[in-house]
Amino acid sequence: MSRTFGEIVCWAQRRLGGAGIEGARQEARWLVAGLMDIEPGELITRDRDPAPAGFAAKLDPLLRRRAVGEPLAYLTGNTEFYGRIFKTDARALIPRDDSECVVELAFELMPAGETLGVADLGTGSGCLLVSLLTGHPWTRGTGVDLSAEALSLARENAALNSVEAKADFFAGSWADWTGWGEVDLIISNPPYIASDIIETLDRDVRDYEPRLALDGGPDGLDAYREIIVLGAEKMKPGAWLVLEIGYDQKAAVTALLEAAGWTGILHRRDLGGNDRAVAAQRPVG
Repeated sequence: MSRTFGEIVCWAQRRLGGAGIEGARQEARWLVAGLMDIEPGELITRDRDPAPAGFAAKLDPLLRRRAVGEPLAYLTGNTEFYGRIFKTDARALIPRDDSECVVELAFELMPAGETLGVADLGTGSGCLLVSLLTGHPWTRGTGVDLSAEALSLARENAALNSVEAKADFFAGSWADWTGWGEVDLIISNPPYIASDIIETLDRDVRDYEPRLALDGGPDGLDAYREIIVLGAEKMKPGAWLVLEIGYDQKAAVTALLEAAGWTGILHRRDLGGNDRAVAAQRPVG
């Protein structure tokens, strides 16, 4: 007699729990629902249904991969960010809820009804850029990234969220990108983890997510120094720079902005109460 979906969830939960995965039951339900191509909430009405032959065998390799630390979002192939679904895989960092306050701050600075140009430096999955383009219909934007693999994922996410016609992409460093003076707002979640801290991160991040998108140099501030100076030199007067920051970097990044002559500096916290976003304006006149 075949096992029910509910029994398979319990089996998967034991496997994940035995591997030390926190939230093992929730993750088990997500993986089972993903294989069923349904929302996890729908499992409540399917728990007693018999699973098809071979279902557990298909689930087994996913459980093995999760047990050794591969991120759940890479296994399910997608995650939700700012109310929209994004493809996720090893080409880029996984979008996280903490970054939503960065998008919120950018929206505060984008007047409704105006045609605006934006850019996302280090766009990765494209979650910040796509969120701005979907939430502000009059906007066009450019995603900039060194990684061709990340840009391919960002393009897919732009298409998935129906904003590909408004999105351009530049493969290379932000120092080589020539659009600084053409945009009204630049948003960025740059690498900001100090190099010697990376080995202390959870294995899900340390061993699987792209190090290029994590390593911010000896003090975690290398990318901020470059972006802030380039923006001060090249962005048009009145344009805004919106940055995601580490929980302990507010003072340091603010000092860099002030030293480069930025004004109107704003800060925001994430849902956990940590400093997470800072914005500043290039002076007018």
